[in-house]
Amino acid sequence: MKNKILPPKYFLLFLVLLIGLHFIFPVTKIIYAPYNWLALLFIIFGIVINLWADNMFKKAKTTVKPNKEPTALITSGPFCLTRHPMYLGMAAILLGASVFLGSLITLIFPIIFIFLMQIIFIPSEEKDLEAAFGQKYREYKKKVRCWI
Repeated sequence: MKNKILPPKYFLLFLVLLIGLHFIFPVTKIIYAPYNWLALLFIIFGIVINLWADNMFKKAKTTVKPNKEPTALITSGPFCLTRHPMYLGMAAILLGASVFLGSLITLIFPIIFIFLMQIIFIPSEEKDLEAAFGQKYREYKKKVRCWI
């Protein structure tokens, strides 16, 4: 059975929780200005890699949704760096938001996000890709790491 709650909803939920917990528990601040501004690098990286990957999906005319059947195997662009650039981008944005806010408690959300993507989505996606593209996908898997 495919998951009906897609990764962007997890991402948005975690982003809201991250910001909310920062304001509920502000005493746990561990990163202060100007160091928290380094977070913008993570956020920009996350946005760029997500937009880049989404553009690659559109060019290949295949689905971005993990609960749909893939029609093309994309191995160029951000897919040379990671097999799951959109998940990496979302995790980077969460990490960036966490570092920017500087609260210790917020650092749990990027970790939970990565864990959930690894447990809920990645195994079925990779199984579907292997079923659809066989040896070509297995060779790609040997060359490119799952995350980074």
